[in-house]
Amino acid sequence: MTEDLSRMPYQLPFPKDAQEEIVIPKAIPEDERLWVPQAENVWFRPLCLNRSQGYWMNLLKVRKAGVLSRHRHPQGVHGFVLKGRWHYLEHDWVAEEGGYVYEPPGETHTLVVPEDVEEMITYFQVNGVMCYVDPWGQVTGYEDVFTKIDLCRKHFTEVGLGEDFVEQFIR
Repeated sequence: MTEDLSRMPYQLPFPKDAQEEIVIPKAIPEDERLWVPQAENVWFRPLCLNRSQGYWMNLLKVRKAGVLSRHRHPQGVHGFVLKGRWHYLEHDWVAEEGGYVYEPPGETHTLVVPEDVEEMITYFQVNGVMCYVDPWGQVTGYEDVFTKIDLCRKHFTEVGLGEDFVEQFIR
């Protein structure tokens, strides 16, 4: 009789230097302390902060209407809208709940949350740097995986979780 191997787990050891997976059972947390403040009425929830490859994956939560930021991406960005909607001043489309957005390298845009949206939550994977710019492309600031890690350490310390709390998201 032949043994059914389809339900047998992999039997060999994982590579010695392989990193651990990240498993987050409730990505949209009930504990508000897990939302890191980014600006007034704007927070992010870290999911993966990959310092070795220079990208981050997070939930962005906005509880205000109006212009959030104007920024440029030198590398691609992926987004999936979980709640609410938003758009860019530079495009005629609207990112709505359940919608996916791919932003190609070189894209510069101004994120706007409409007046009738009480809360917007979008899952983003940002690769490389996000450069904040003025309307003529002059850089006014930036974010990268390291600034995100620093913001997390500071916030998690302030809310009593400790600066090492961020380590679970870093790869």
